[in-house]
Parts: sequence; structure tokens; C-alpha cells
Amino acid sequence: MKFSTSSVSSLVLLLPLLAQSIEASPIGSVKGGKAATPAKGNKAVASAAVTSSVVAAAVVSSAAAASTAAAGGDLQSSLTLDPSVIATGFENDGQNVPAAGQVASLTSSNNFINFCATVSNLPITNGQQITTGSCNPAPMGVIAAVTNMPASKFVFPTNGAVLQEKQPFTIQMAITNVETGHFVNAEQNYLAAPQQVTTSGNVVGHSHVVIDFLDSLNQTTPTNPSRFAFFKGLNDAAENGVLSTPVSDGLPAGVYRISSINAAANHQPILVAVAQHGSLDDQVYFTVAANGTTAEQSVDFGGSDATQGVPPPASTAAAAAASSVAAAAPAKASVAAKASAAPAKASATPVKGSAPAASPIAAKASKAPAGNKAPAPKGKGGNNAAASPFKFGGFKNRV
Repeated sequence: MKFSTSSVSSLVLLLPLLAQSIEASPIGSVKGGKAATPAKGNKAVASAAVTSSVVAAAVVSSAAAASTAAAGGDLQSSLTLDPSVIATGFENDGQNVPAAGQVASLTSSNNFINFCATVSNLPITNGQQITTGSCNPAPMGVIAAVTNMPASKFVFPTNGAVLQEKQPFTIQMAITNVETGHFVNAEQNYLAAPQQVTTSGNVVGHSHVVIDFLDSLNQTTPTNPSRFAFFKGLNDAAENGVLSTPVSDGLPAGVYRISSINAAANHQPILVAVAQHGSLDDQVYFTVAANGTTAEQSVDFGGSDATQGVPPPASTAAAAAASSVAAAAPAKASVAAKASAAPAKASATPVKGSAPAASPIAAKASKAPAGNKAPAPKGKGGNNAAASPFKFGGFKNRV
């Protein structure tokens, strides 16, 4: 069907008159969320209103069709919201049956297509990593089904592993339900397209690994996401379900947490069909012992206030020196050494409301498994990262 510019213009001109007619002839008030039945004498008005609504809908549909036709029939080139994708549920703020503490949702009758216009103080993300914040107009995309929710688990290092400082090792991580090896230009297409899935329903994407500094294995204060010891995008496809990347220079002595960041192709967090689900990522805790020392002697060194290649604060250095002196005299073992060794003697019975009492330090020093020498990554695109702390001025190639 073709629509001329004049016919669409005529229909658009009729819309205000029809709306005025509807406003002048009310059908009845809304009671309890339902429209009251019009009086007998209002049948003609009701009929006219229905007709007007149909015509108004035809105007919108005709305009959309005309716009689509002008774009060559490609909805992805049209600047008009197609009626078939309007989510009417977005008009509900969720408070018809409010739960304790529940807040009202933002609502929209046009899929929030102009939402970013409401935050004019922020720039449009536009595919870039804007460190001061931005507003992203890209839709979320295809949501992964429950049967295709991804998960990952570190093969190495294992939870509680003890490595030696500056010793090269290879991170290995098993992953499922992600078609890995798909990543876009992180500097030009960041968060710039919807999440996609394969014909089998698995998310099209890739993963990353990040190693954070910790003060100790018992640290309870949140870490600083802008400071980390190592970050790497895993751009290649998994081999036999396992992703890997080398940490060529190893790590300084200290306590660390390694985490996966599984992502869709445009680097966005993976979205799944339900709110209640297990973690889509993995985290393990491990220790890097100073050369010539045991894990117990080095467990508290290199905390989150340290950065790679920078000595720890004076107080931490002093504690390290005191611990070394104490270690040289076993009969006078320091309180700090005993305290750091305490997890090894922790009761196997977990404390109610606390984390399990598994003790990473109780495990014997782990060594990289045989064959744990993965080839160096191919270094595709802008998704590679060096083993160095995050710096806003050096964010390039770190996603």
C-alpha cells in the first residue's frame, strides 16, 4: 500500500478535530480502573468516539507506514516507532499492588525512545566510554532464556591458591552458554547495540577477567573498581569450553580476588530472563607469597591501597618488616603472624549469617597445572589490557 504525502497530511489535520470532538463528548468517568457504561442517549457519541479512535490509530499507522515506505521498507532505517514493538506494560508503574519498600517504576507510552532528552545535562553515549557519565539510547535487546543463562568457573587459579610473586601464570576459566569470540570496537561501539543470541539461544559475546587488590582475605570494605592489578578482555573463542590468558609478569606479593566479567558483544552486562538466578560470573580469592616466605607471612601485604609497582604505605611496610623479624625467631612468633594463620584453624562449622569458614590459607601452596602455558593472545581490536592499575588518562584499549 502506498501513501501520498497529501493523504497523510490530510489525516494529520483531521486528528485535532477528532480529538476535540472526543473531548466535547465524554463517554463516562473511570471507576476502579474501568470505564463507566454510557447512558442510552450517548450511544451515538460512543460510536463516534470509537470511530474517531480507529481513524486516529489509522493516522498513526499510516504515518508509520509512509515513513517506512520512504525508508525503503526497512524498519531499522525508519525514524518512526513501529506500533508492533510498543510495550504497553511500560505504562504501568507497578504500584497497583505495592509491596513494602517497593518504589514506582518510571513509565512510558513510547518505549522511552526520548528518555535521554530528559537528562540534557549528560551527553549521549554514542558508542564511547565517557568517564564522566552519559545517557545511552540503545535498547537492551534479546534477553537470554532461563535455559541459556551463562555461567563461568575459574580452573586456575583455584580458590585459596598460593602463588609466588613475579611468577608468570595463566588464567583459565570454563564458560558455558556464551558464544565467545564476539567483541566490537570498544572505543567506537561501546554499549551501542542490543544484546543478541544465537539460533540456539546462547548470548553472542565474550568475557573479561580482572584481578583486584585486597587488604586481607578477611577484608569487608568494598574495593575501588577504578584500581586493579590486572585486566584482560578474552577476545578469542573458548577452546573446549575454556578461555585463557597469560599473566606474563606475575603479581607482587599480596592478597587478590579474581573475577570474571561476562559480556555481550557490545561489552554490556549479560541480561537474562528472570531476576532470581545464580551468579553469571565467578570469583575466587588467592594469595601471592613473597619469595622465600610462606603464605601466612605475606597474606596481609600489598593491600588495596597499593598499586602495582608502588611500595605499600609505610605502616604496611613496617608491619612487613616486623613480621620478617618475628619469622626469624620462631620462639617469639608475632601476634600478626598468628592472626594471619588463624583461618587455617577456623572451625569447619559456619557462623550463622556469615560466609563459609573455608580457609584459603589452609590449602597447600598451589602450582600452575601441567600444560598451564597458554599461547599469548592474538590482541584483536581494542579489547586488550595491560597488567597495570586503571588510570582515566590511560583507559584506551582496556575493555
